[in-house]
Amino acid sequence: MYPVLFRIGSFEINTYGVFLALAFLSAILVTVRLAGRDGLPREKIHDLSLWMLLASLLGSKLLMLVTEPEYRQNPLQLFSLDFLRSGGVFYGGLLAAMLTGYFLMRRHQLPWWKTADACAPGIALGNFFGRQGCFAAGCCWGKPTTLPWGVQFSSLGNEVTGVPVDVHLHPTQLYESFAMLIAFVFLFWFHRRKAFDGQLILFYALIYSVVRFAIEFVRDDPRGDVLGLTTLTGLSTSQMISIIVALAAAILLVIRWRRAEASSKSQRSIPSSVVQA
Repeated sequence: MYPVLFRIGSFEINTYGVFLALAFLSAILVTVRLAGRDGLPREKIHDLSLWMLLASLLGSKLLMLVTEPEYRQNPLQLFSLDFLRSGGVFYGGLLAAMLTGYFLMRRHQLPWWKTADACAPGIALGNFFGRQGCFAAGCCWGKPTTLPWGVQFSSLGNEVTGVPVDVHLHPTQLYESFAMLIAFVFLFWFHRRKAFDGQLILFYALIYSVVRFAIEFVRDDPRGDVLGLTTLTGLSTSQMISIIVALAAAILLVIRWRRAEASSKSQRSIPSSVVQA
């Protein structure tokens, strides 16, 4: 709704950029705090977060090249201001950050599942701020709706992102934003109550995948058809990724839950005399 927050002379401060900065900053602060609570070294976690941030920026851009035809058809767009300003595709950033995090955690000898759990609430909070930025810019818009909360974007939003301005649209950005705010509150609260390491990051992956899959049905911004799969399946690229991520998260949750229960039963079966000895 307000793509430009304010101007300093001819220099524009974009609302999206401000919210994106808030997303990264809040995610890092929450991650470092929870990592410290878990006894993980704050300095290493801080460095890890910065590298994952850079990886997420690169990954989101790379996936955008695959999903959006305008960049594939016109490679010179890669050097345009619009490409540099855009946030890219979230799933690309998430997968790149997780891959980078995995290798860095091994290098610094950080426990993967415990460290990933410390990251989960921060990622959800970052989602909240990031989608607020999308709403302000007018990108990632929804389909036309007659529902009372439908929103109509300004002509300035149309100039920046091409969002339709003559019709009320589903505020898909806000749907995801507030869903992730609820997810953040839940994950932050659940951090002290988790039954095993890995539970939080897998909960996050499952929650986000389900939310994203559902919201995609009312999104209407053009994002291309990778390999004709959207035409074939009727699902967007993000929905197909959501299915894969949700299935993987659900399977890993069951496996790790059973292992945690088996370990707990094994510890309870040890005679007290053996423990005392």
